[in-house]
Amino acid sequence: MGAREHVDHQPTTSIVDHFRSPTKWLRALDETQAASLIAAAADVTLVLDSDGIITDIAFGSDELSHEGYASWLGQPWVETVTGDSRGKVEAMIREADEDRSRRWRQVNHPTSRGDTVPIQYATVKMGSCGPVVALGRDLRSVATLQRRLVDAQQTMEREYSRLRHAETRYRLLFQVASEAVAIIDGDSGRIIEANPATAKLLGQPVNTLAGQELAGLFGSNGRKAVRDMLARVKPTGRTEDILVQNDRGGEQLRLSASMFRQDKSVCLLVRLSSKDRDPAAGPSGGLMSSLMAVVDSAPDGFVVTDLAGNILLSNEAFLELSQMPAQEQVIGESLARWLGRPGVDLNALLDSLREHGSVRLFSTSLHGELGSVIDVEIAAVAVTSGAEQPCLGFTLRNVTPRIKANRPETPLDLPRSVEQLTELVGRVPLKDLVRESTDMIEKLCISAALELTKDNRASAAEMLGLSRQSLYVKLRRYGLGDLDGE
Repeated sequence: MGAREHVDHQPTTSIVDHFRSPTKWLRALDETQAASLIAAAADVTLVLDSDGIITDIAFGSDELSHEGYASWLGQPWVETVTGDSRGKVEAMIREADEDRSRRWRQVNHPTSRGDTVPIQYATVKMGSCGPVVALGRDLRSVATLQRRLVDAQQTMEREYSRLRHAETRYRLLFQVASEAVAIIDGDSGRIIEANPATAKLLGQPVNTLAGQELAGLFGSNGRKAVRDMLARVKPTGRTEDILVQNDRGGEQLRLSASMFRQDKSVCLLVRLSSKDRDPAAGPSGGLMSSLMAVVDSAPDGFVVTDLAGNILLSNEAFLELSQMPAQEQVIGESLARWLGRPGVDLNALLDSLREHGSVRLFSTSLHGELGSVIDVEIAAVAVTSGAEQPCLGFTLRNVTPRIKANRPETPLDLPRSVEQLTELVGRVPLKDLVRESTDMIEKLCISAALELTKDNRASAAEMLGLSRQSLYVKLRRYGLGDLDGE
């Protein structure tokens, strides 16, 4: 019994206290008033005879009365609870009969849905030979709060686990990276963290770098240059590379910095490399040629534009999609010339690139110069730093075969769905879309009226507010019903 009580998350040790002057304050109550007071003070009140049979019951909560617990009347109290609560019910009845100190105990009542309702009871003996009254409090709201608390704790644990895994990956990458990187406090210019590559480049043990001022690691001329660079990065977010003299080895190092925010404070990411190695440099000439050959031979269309969407470069696949004969004829043209919704799609892409830096799975259509229309998915990226000329890159994939394969076959005489009509915006004039939408709604309403009236044309016309002759005209127009015999 004791171990079972300990499992409950309720204050089972609380004692039912008594009034200090009950005769003075409560003697004016008659039986009806006392019953009303007891019923209002608890969510459920049970009156038990000497055998533990429920002889009367009152509900202070509508929710409990709707559970069907009014059927308890005439049943043993112990039969109305789950098996693990029977011992508690017997103990409460026994304590009330022995006039011992009463404790609140939680018991569970089964429901027709298969779950349980937790109720906390205390029992009181009414006189030496009177009945036992059990006062119950509905604990479902408390249980709901407990479940929410557990769910919140589990969510926090998952988030902590995700953050720990992310930090582990960051630490591993930071330590094994061959590029020298240091995190600098934006206010003091002191090193917060540096990887082993930085320590090797500066000729110092990695465990001594944290806390040192970055500028202090360079010669007298280099200190001012580093401090100036760190000061310039705050208003702009990035700075041009600088060359400074290493205070230890005498080697000239190249430094670049960029800014990021963390916990409302400004931090700087500083990259270091030797003078002869530019970390921002791209692939060598041979690799660049191979890269351009791969892009030009890619099966998906590829376009490089300026920040306004004017084409600077395209591959053969894009020329094929746009039905253009030569790359020279697309250079300088706006990409919007071929996109499905002129002035809409490109602006949406440019806005997303300015805000997020990249776009994935942007669905639209592409109009060829010779009249072809295909469905495409666009992925785009903005390259605004580390390049001689800021630009935008777009890949265009032809998804028309995939869409046709996934689109269910429907009879040609059925109206278009709302999704299909939405896809036609920008491809078909608005008046045509409105007319087709009106026809679709009209046909669906007529079909529904015929179905509801079991094909009674007169009743369907009355339901739709049409004359019978108008209904026949529309039936012939949409090919609904069998009109051959009429």
